[in-house]
Amino acid sequence: MTHTDKADQQAGDVATSQASHDKSSLPLLTLGAIGVVYGDIGTSPIYAFRQATHVRPGAASSDIEILGLLSLIVWALTLTVAVKYVFFVTRADNNGEGGTLSLMALARKTFTNPPIWITVLGVVGAAMFYGDALLTPAISVLSAVEGVELVAPGMTRWVVPITMLIIIGVFAVQRFGTAKVSIVFGPITALWFLVLGFSGLVHIIAYPAVLAALNPFLGLGFLFTHFGIAFVVMGAIFLAVTGAEALYVDLGHFGRKPIVLAWFALVFPCLLLNYFGQGAFVLSVGIENVASPFFQMQPEWALLPFVILATMATIIASQAVITGTYSLTQQAIALNMLPRMVVQHTSATQSGQIYMPQINTMLMLGVLVLVAAFGSSASLSNAYGIAVSGVMIVTLALLVVVMWRNWKWHPAAVLAFGLVFLVIDGAFFAANAAKLFQGGWVPAVVALVVATVMWSWMAGRRRLSEKTRRDEVPLEFLVNNLAKKKPNTVPGTAIFLTSDVEGAPTALLHSLKHYKVLHEQNVILTVRTSTSPRVPDDEKVTIDAYNELFFRVVVTFGFMESPNIPKALALARKLGWKFDIMSTSFFLSRRSLKLGQKTGLLRFWQDRLFIRLARNASDATEYFHIPTGRVVEIGTQVII
Repeated sequence: MTHTDKADQQAGDVATSQASHDKSSLPLLTLGAIGVVYGDIGTSPIYAFRQATHVRPGAASSDIEILGLLSLIVWALTLTVAVKYVFFVTRADNNGEGGTLSLMALARKTFTNPPIWITVLGVVGAAMFYGDALLTPAISVLSAVEGVELVAPGMTRWVVPITMLIIIGVFAVQRFGTAKVSIVFGPITALWFLVLGFSGLVHIIAYPAVLAALNPFLGLGFLFTHFGIAFVVMGAIFLAVTGAEALYVDLGHFGRKPIVLAWFALVFPCLLLNYFGQGAFVLSVGIENVASPFFQMQPEWALLPFVILATMATIIASQAVITGTYSLTQQAIALNMLPRMVVQHTSATQSGQIYMPQINTMLMLGVLVLVAAFGSSASLSNAYGIAVSGVMIVTLALLVVVMWRNWKWHPAAVLAFGLVFLVIDGAFFAANAAKLFQGGWVPAVVALVVATVMWSWMAGRRRLSEKTRRDEVPLEFLVNNLAKKKPNTVPGTAIFLTSDVEGAPTALLHSLKHYKVLHEQNVILTVRTSTSPRVPDDEKVTIDAYNELFFRVVVTFGFMESPNIPKALALARKLGWKFDIMSTSFFLSRRSLKLGQKTGLLRFWQDRLFIRLARNASDATEYFHIPTGRVVEIGTQVII
C-alpha cells in the first residue's frame, strides 16, 4: 500500500475478496477496478504532458522535440506499468494481498531469521507512501479546478479557495463510509477514460503524423540531445505513471484478472489515445499557443462539462489514496510498526471499510497546507514524484528477493530483471531528486518524519519488551508453584493479556499480590500477528492446558484483519473451551513509562518520542474490541 499502498480498503466497497475468484462477478470487479485502481493514473493526463513540454522554455520548440517527449511518456507507461507492474509485480501476492508492507511480509517469510534490511525497506516504502498521500489529492483536485480559468478567466483567484472547499468536503464525508459513493466510482471513471480516449482520437485523426512517437528512439534521442535537462524532463515524464502502485495495492480485493483486464481493455488504450491527441493538438497549433493542452484541445462547448467531469475524476482519485492510507496504517499497526489508533468500521458486512479519524485529520490539514502554499498544480508537480519513485524502487528491491527466494528464479534472470528496471526506476528517482529544492523536499520530509516515528516505535517496543522480560517471573514456574499451594478461588474466568508467551503477565502478578485469589479458570492470552494477510478461523486459536486452573490461549490475526478478541474466543468453543463472556474478566496491565538515565543523544530523544507515542496510543480495550464493563486495568511503572 504502496502506494501502503493506494485505495486498498476502498476496493472492498465494490466487492469482497472472495468474489474475486467468482467468474460471474468479473464484469463488476473489472468496473470496480477501473474506478478504484486507476483513478490516480487516470488523472495524470491533466498535467503530465503539459509539464513535459514546459520543463524549460524552448525545450519543445520543434516537432521532433514534441514527438520525443511524447515517445518518452508512451514508453514509460508501457515499461513501468504494463510490463513491470501488470506482468510481474501483481504476481507477487501474499495470499492474495498486495502492497509494500504485504510484499515486505512475503519477503520476510523466505528467511528463517529475516535480515534487518528487509524491514528497513518496508519502513521506507510505507513512509514514502504517506508523502505521496499528501500530494495526490492536492495536485489532482487543483489541476482539475484550474480548468475553470479557461471557461471564465476572472475565476483565477477563486481556484485555490474552490479547491480547498472540495478537499474539506472529501475528507468530511469519510466518517460515513464510501459504500454508496463507490457504486458510481466505476461508471464515472469508465466514462472519464472513454472521454479521454475519444477526445484524443479526434486530434490523432486530424494529425496522424503524431503516431511517429511510437518509435522509442525518438525519446532516447531527445534525452541524448538535451542531456543538460534530461533529469528535469524525466521528472515531468514520471508524472504520467504515478498511480501505478495502485495495481498492486488493490490486488487482494479485486484479484489479478480484473485489474489486468481493465488495464488492457480500457485504461491503457485510452491513456495512449489522449496523450497522442495532446501531442497532435500541440503539433497542429504550435507549442507557443498552448498553455494547457489537456483542456485547450476540447471544443469550446464541451469545456465546462469536461472541467466538471475532470473534477469528479480527481475527487475519486483522492478518495482512493485516502482510504489507501487507512489501509496502510492498519497494516503498520498490526505489524507493530506504529502505535495503536482508533479504527472505526463503517460497514456491518464489509471488513475492508474503515475510517481512522486521526489519520483523516492529519491528511486533510497537510493537503490544505500544500494547496495554500504552492497555489498551482505546476508548482506542486515539482514536489510530486520523489515519494512515488522511491516506493517503486522499494517495490523492485523486495520483488527481486521474492523472485529469487520464493519463485526460485535463476540468479542470472533475477539480476537481469533487477538491473533493467533499476535503470528505469533509478532514473525516475534521480530526476525527481533533482527537484528537491523546488518542492521535492516536502514528501522527503514527510517520509523522514514517518520513518523516524516508525523506527522509534519499533525500537522502543523492543527495549520495553526486553526490560519487562527481565523483570517478569517465568510463567511455568508460577503455574507450578500455584498448583502446589493453591490459593483461594472465586467463580468465573479471568483472562490475562500478555505479549510475552513465556513470562507471567504483570497483571496476574499484581492481582495475586493485592487480591490473593484466583478465578476458577485463568487464561493467559497472547495475540499474535501473522505474516499472512488473513488467518482461517480453524487456525486462529490454539489452546493448551497447564492444569485445571491455567490455560494458554494464543490468538493469531492476519495483518489485514481487525483484532476482535471476543469473536476469536467464540471460535474457542469449537475446541471445547466453554466460557460465558458475562462472567469473564479481562485483566490488562497499563504501563506508565518513565525515563531512565540516558547514555547517548539518540536514546535521549528516541525514548521521549516513544513515551509520547505510547501515551497517545489508542486504548487496548477499544482496539481489541473488549467489552469495557468486563475490563480490569492494573497500573505498573516501567523505567526505560
